Parts: sequence; structure tokens; C-alpha cells
Amino acid sequence: MNRTYIKDVKEHLGESIKVQGFIENFRNARAMAFIVVKDITGKLQLTIEKEKLPQFNEILDQLTGDSVITVTGKVFENDYVKLGGLEMIPEEIVAESIADPIPIARKEIAATKKKKAVERSSIDQRIDYRWIDLRTDENQLMFKVQTTMVNAMRQFLLGENFIEIHTPKLIGAASESGSNVFEVKYFDRNAYLAQSPQFYKQMAMASGFERIFEVGPVFRAEKSFTSKHTTEFTGFDLEFSYIESYKDVMAMEEQLLKAGLTAVKEKYGDEIKELFGQEVIIPETPFPVVKLADLYKALEEEYGYTVPDEEKGDMTTDAEKLSYEWVKKHYGHEFLFVTDFDAEKRAFYHMRDEKGVPMGYDLIWRGVEITTGAQREHRYEVLKAQAAEKGLDEDVKFYLEFFKYGCPPHGGFGIGVDRLTMLLLGLHIKEAMFIFRGPNRLTP
Repeated sequence: MNRTYIKDVKEHLGESIKVQGFIENFRNARAMAFIVVKDITGKLQLTIEKEKLPQFNEILDQLTGDSVITVTGKVFENDYVKLGGLEMIPEEIVAESIADPIPIARKEIAATKKKKAVERSSIDQRIDYRWIDLRTDENQLMFKVQTTMVNAMRQFLLGENFIEIHTPKLIGAASESGSNVFEVKYFDRNAYLAQSPQFYKQMAMASGFERIFEVGPVFRAEKSFTSKHTTEFTGFDLEFSYIESYKDVMAMEEQLLKAGLTAVKEKYGDEIKELFGQEVIIPETPFPVVKLADLYKALEEEYGYTVPDEEKGDMTTDAEKLSYEWVKKHYGHEFLFVTDFDAEKRAFYHMRDEKGVPMGYDLIWRGVEITTGAQREHRYEVLKAQAAEKGLDEDVKFYLEFFKYGCPPHGGFGIGVDRLTMLLLGLHIKEAMFIFRGPNRLTP
């Protein structure tokens, strides 16, 4: 007999069907037993009258919460059952795996007359047993949401004539800069884990691919202990040719994010509101844009926020947070493009205007930076000079070669999928990843 997903059982009322899943709740009383079995699509109540079904008494004494079972039986409508008004009367129960008592509290449990309250385990304790923590409704919804968002973004780009590529993560020279990279032993020499696919995205432009994207792992050797940093994450990167300005890159990102958020809201907006208390807002386009100096001036005038002179060329974390209040107040928007950063704070491959200002931007969402995007410098001699200016000309020799034999004007950006998920659902980065990696976390 083929398995039936719980979401489909209503189509088989009165028929013998097979369902499989984890035991989420189990109440084994003297006369009756109730089991809530959960699969990735939903939950179903099993109702067992012990006097009528004595053959199950032995297995009921063995079962525990979080055990995995296969159940064959018939599903009937019952208005007294809270789970969708359906219940299954089992004909056979097979214990596939009996679970030991779980070592973490996945959720806070309120006190009752008979039992004390149970405090939820800390994030780090739950990560120690991440495979158990991931069984909750919230965590499983999170990855359904992430899947929908990434798929919608991918489909949008395919519709815009993009090609998906997969670039090397083991590289011979540190990408972007010589710092914050993981060095690994590679046979008789050293290699590095890629900080981003940046160089290879641009190689694809020199290859005539014109429009490419990639979804893949990114590594950053940063000893940061914040709610948004991690040493390994999933990046959604793209690059495209024949642009006239970095504003073309901004416009592409607007449409990409709008496509992803629209798909999420249509499919999971109500569930996100129920389980995470977060409203999915489809952004209006174009997004608000402000120059960095103008933003700092506004934050000082309206919020009394001042930034030291030596930091005015880049965006501070505090300014990011305050910018959310500012953009909501003045534009009623969640997103904000910030432009006109100092050249010394931007990567050497960013194109600069006639005044030496990098032709790029940061995108802030809900007070957190999610993207650095730019028009790239595609002219070999200019790019070589900008690399030398930052002392990187020897380190990036192989990369500079991409531009010696013809390369179209181009630009692009990268977004962290995990950070998007974190902001969308209002979480800590440790909770927004399948398995978190940080300076002190290399397991499970």
C-alpha cells in the first residue's frame, strides 16, 4: 500500500490508507489512547478504544513521544476532533523507531495544576540537538518558506534570461581581500574557501554568458558574535552585462525581492503571521534611495545620532538600525538603498565616477544590511590600478586576466539567504539556518 500524506487523507474518507510520521502527542489512558501523528504536510489524530481494539495494548505500552510509526487504518469525520475534524481508527500500528526521552525543551510549556512550567532550552542547547529541534511546526515552516522564496527568485531570473552556474569554493587566492578567509591544506600547497563567487561571476561576464546567478555556500572567517553573522552561509549571487549604471542593478534587485516576497505571502503569509507574528509585506517599487552623507545628517537631526568622522565613509550597525525607523517615517517602506560610500570602504572592483565615488550601494531591510551591489570596473588598466591602490595587485593577478581580452560593462550583487530568512521571520541567525556555523560552533 502506498503512503498517503496527511494533507490528502480527507480525499480517502472510509478507505484503508497508510500514514507515516512522528508521534507529536500521545495520551494513553485506561480506556482510550490518542496519538497525534505528524508528517511534513500536517497532523492526524489516531483514536483507539482499548476494549474494542485490544490488539494494540502491547504496542501502546512501548510507544513514546517523537517515536516514528507507520499506521494503516480508516479516516472518518468527527466534529469533536480539533485537528481538522478528522480521526483515524487504526487497523495496524508498526513502531519504526522508539524514541528515548528528548534532551531539550523545544518550546516553553505553561504550568498546570499538576505540572510545573517548562522553560524553553537556549538556542545553543537546541542547536546541540538540532535534528530534534527542527521537528517543530515553526522550523519546518521556515524551510518551506525559504524554499518558496528561493525558487520564486530563481524562476524570476530564468524568466529574465539568466543562466545558473556553480563556481569553485576551493580557490588558489583569497577572493576580494586577503583577510577573513579560511585557509585549507590542498595537497602540497595552501588553498582558501571562497568568500564569495565574485571573481567567477565576473569571469562569466568575460565569457559572454551575459546574465548569471548562483545559489551556493559562502565562507567568512570573521570572529563576529552577533545576531546576524555566521562563518558559513548560503549566498544568492547574480551578475549581468550591458548595464548603463548601477541603478540597473538596483532595479533588478527590487524586482527579484518583490518576486520572492510575493510568492511567500501568497503561499505562507497567514501561517507566518500565526506562528512567527510577522507580516509579510510586498514592497512597492522603486525602493527609497539616499546618499550616505544625507542619511547621517538626517539621523543626527531627527534622532540625535552622531557618527565619528573616521566612520562616516561607511554604514555603522547603529545607523542601519535607525535607518529602519527613518525610512518607515518618511517613505512608509521597509527597504532602503544607501549610496555614495567612500572608495576606501568599498572593494577595488567597484567602478567609480568622475569624482572617485564608488558606483554602488548597500540595501538595508528592516534595519539590517542584506546586500552590497555595484557596477563593476571592467576596464583592465583602471581595474589593475585600483587593485594596486589597495595592495592587492599580486594577489588578484589571475582575476585581472579576465579583463585583458574584452569584457562588457556589468554589475551585480549578492544576498544571504539565511539573513533574508532571519529578517522575514524575526529570528536570530542561529535559528534561521539549517545548522549554524560560527567561531565557536562546528557541530553537529
